[in-house]
Amino acid sequence: MRGRKAEVTALDGALSKTPSAPSWLPDAGKKEWRRVVPQLVANRKIAAHELGTVEAYCLAVANMRKAEAIVATEGPIYKSPSGELKRHPATMLVKESVEAARRLAAELGLTPASRGKNSGGAVGADENDDLGDI
Repeated sequence: MRGRKAEVTALDGALSKTPSAPSWLPDAGKKEWRRVVPQLVANRKIAAHELGTVEAYCLAVANMRKAEAIVATEGPIYKSPSGELKRHPATMLVKESVEAARRLAAELGLTPASRGKNSGGAVGADENDDLGDI
C-alpha cells in the first residue's frame, strides 16, 4: 500500500553554510552538488545528518550521465558473439540511475511536485500563523 510522501519543511538545525562536495564524488556528481546544495541550504531544507541522501542523489546523477554517454557512443543495442542483437547493458544502468535520482530528488524537495508540498522558509516565519514557533 502506498502512503503520502512526507512534506519537506524548514528544519531546526538546518545547515547555514554550503559544505563542499565530497572528494570521492565523480565530476558530474560534484557539479550537481554545486547546483542543488546551495539552494537546499538557502531554503533551510538540509541538515548535516541528511547529506548522505544528497550524496546518493548526486552519485545517481553522475552514474546516469556516464551510462548515457556510453549508450550515446556505443548505441542502445549490440551484437552478441552468437550474432544476436541485445540491449546494451548500459541502458539498464541509465534506467536504474534515472529512477534513483528521481526518487531521491523528490525526497529532497528538488522536483516541482515536491516543492509544491513544501512551504519552505525558516521555522516560525509564517506571518499568518498566530501560534508562532510552538
